[in-house]
Amino acid sequence: MKRANAVVRRLAMGPRAKGDRWSVLFGEIAVYAFGVLVVTGVFLMFFYKPDMTRVPYDGSYGQLRGVPVSKAYESTLHLSFEVRGGMLMRQIHHWATLIFTAAVALKLLRMFVIGAFRRPRVRVWLIWVTMFALAMAAGVTGSLLPDDMLSGGSLGLIQGITLSIPLIGTRLSGLIFGTDFPGHLIIARAYWVHIAVLPVVMAGLGLAAWRLSRRHGADVPRRQDAEIRVVPRAAVLLFTCAVLAMLGTLTQINPVWMYGPYEPGAITSGAVPDWYMGFLDGGLRIMPGWELTIAGHPLTLAVLVPALIVPGAFFTLLAGYPWLERRFGGDDGLHRLLDRPRDAAVRTGICAAGLTWYGLLWLAAANDQIAVGFHLSLYAVTWFFRIAVFVGPMLAFAITRAVCLSLVEREQEEAVHGRETGRIVMDPNGGFHEIHTRPGELARSAR
Repeated sequence: MKRANAVVRRLAMGPRAKGDRWSVLFGEIAVYAFGVLVVTGVFLMFFYKPDMTRVPYDGSYGQLRGVPVSKAYESTLHLSFEVRGGMLMRQIHHWATLIFTAAVALKLLRMFVIGAFRRPRVRVWLIWVTMFALAMAAGVTGSLLPDDMLSGGSLGLIQGITLSIPLIGTRLSGLIFGTDFPGHLIIARAYWVHIAVLPVVMAGLGLAAWRLSRRHGADVPRRQDAEIRVVPRAAVLLFTCAVLAMLGTLTQINPVWMYGPYEPGAITSGAVPDWYMGFLDGGLRIMPGWELTIAGHPLTLAVLVPALIVPGAFFTLLAGYPWLERRFGGDDGLHRLLDRPRDAAVRTGICAAGLTWYGLLWLAAANDQIAVGFHLSLYAVTWFFRIAVFVGPMLAFAITRAVCLSLVEREQEEAVHGRETGRIVMDPNGGFHEIHTRPGELARSAR
């Protein structure tokens, strides 16, 4: 038991356990959410059938009785309505996927702004970047399994992205889907990737991160006398499980019976992907319909750029940022002490720009709903996001960098002149001046 607790602690904390409690917290939430995913996934395995064979539905949901559906869709409905606790497990599993991906993303965000990606933590940073990409892939493959209208839309998107790849797109699509679309192979393939390949790879990466953390050891906090209190792991575990159970019980998610079985050629209105794939959908919606012909071969930039080039460039830059900062910053040393976000103004500004870029693409995924809800022109909303995804990140970078520099400048002034107290006194010569208190003196008086 002690060794298991040590593994969880090292995996969640990474190589600087005592230096940053937020990184510790997000890492622990990711570990525990992954554990919930494994437990609920094992339960779902006993009832789900990854089979595309068409059968007439004869279950308890009356509105679909007699409708031809796949065995995958039928087993999902059976699991939801007729298996005791099946609906709860399905919803907890889905919510755990969202929480796990969010925890990994927040840990990456925190590691970035405090500089926890630099030497000697580069490999741990790469592991978490890979974990984020794998978490997104696990979410996508899992969303395909019910074979409902939403999963069918995802299949159509995957096929379109695959076909947009120059030269090899058609052959690659044939390897994935077979001779027909969607065919009878893709659900079974997605199922085994989802339950076997991706969990094993993610668990292996987690163990690798734990081994690296043991090799490097815990780092020293930025202030030697700082006492970093970390929330007890048992409390985080219980809280994570409780939140997931509450969400699964009270909040409906992915009601496949409302969407109906997938029918090629049919579409759903108002459908949006899970949060971590929102940027992809938003990019596809606002990208102009550009298409080129090179040597007789069509090049569909409207799909290739937002669905492959932009995400590929994003993850490449994210993984390579430690070398980019080392190359352009000229700092090749070991960094045991971590930065405050304000002390790295450029890096924090880049982080704000990236968040703004993602947030705008995420909002663009609902451009039709924004247009309808606010009685705006869909054309105008689309053009707004086309401009905002370029202007917004630049503004966010400039404002964040200016705020960081201002905070550092204020601290330097307080270190020299003291902190303003608002108390005005008159000196013996009749002049007035304000009393300034040193930061250390103010802290001692507060105690």
